[in-house]
Amino acid sequence: MIAVLWLINAVLNLYWWIVIISVVLSWLFAFNIVNRGNPVVDTVAGFVHDMTEPVLSKIRGFMPNLGAVDISPIVLLLGITFLQIFINTSIAPALV
Repeated sequence: MIAVLWLINAVLNLYWWIVIISVVLSWLFAFNIVNRGNPVVDTVAGFVHDMTEPVLSKIRGFMPNLGAVDISPIVLLLGITFLQIFINTSIAPALV
């Protein structure tokens, strides 16, 4: 069972980094530093968008509209961190 918790923690950690990459790419696109015309950039951006948008859109659904500021990635990162801490401090010690 510890191996399963380790796997869940590793997947959450990987997803955390995918969300960070999504935020950085959105900034790079907004400031025209990176062009979507590049096939490699477009593939990476499409993959990252497909991985994060379903969760972020659900978070945006219950958050107030702040105009141009989107804090849904921050809420998602806080949720992932909370889940990791909960697994590591409450569930894993109970199984040892």
